[in-house]
Amino acid sequence: MLCLIAAETAIFVIFIVAYLFYAGKSLAGPTTAILHLPVFFTVCLLSSSLTIHTAVKSLSSGNGRAFAFWWLVTIVLGASFLVGTAFEWRHLIRDEGLTIRTNLFGTTYYSLVGLHAFHVTVGLLALAAVSLFAFFGKVGKAHAGHVDVLSLYWHFVDVVWVVVLTVVYGIGR
Repeated sequence: MLCLIAAETAIFVIFIVAYLFYAGKSLAGPTTAILHLPVFFTVCLLSSSLTIHTAVKSLSSGNGRAFAFWWLVTIVLGASFLVGTAFEWRHLIRDEGLTIRTNLFGTTYYSLVGLHAFHVTVGLLALAAVSLFAFFGKVGKAHAGHVDVLSLYWHFVDVVWVVVLTVVYGIGR
């Protein structure tokens, strides 16, 4: 997992550098001024790091019911974040006319935020698979280490969002 996270970090660094390099270079069309800080959905995603940590601790102590509950809360929080991203994109495309083809800002914005959304989606699919196994009683205290490895990926996705949020909604404006 650490090797995957290292490789993914390199990919995100490339996308972030591209975003920063091209920020403000669009000669026509919408710019970063149309973005609205996604506070609620950011709180949802960042809170999911706490809930997944609590889930892993619950499983480590042998409390399968608490694990299943906190794991499911993590999925709901992550899915809420994706819904927020979808709402933002809908607004940007429909109301502001910003698509991936509009200008450099649109290309770099959708590429970077889309890459992150893809990682959240992959994480949610993995979390859902574990949740399904837990539902059928196939996840127990002996699996806590394996589940903790998956939680590392989820924490990575959250940390990346802090960086993306800072770059896109702060520095890159």
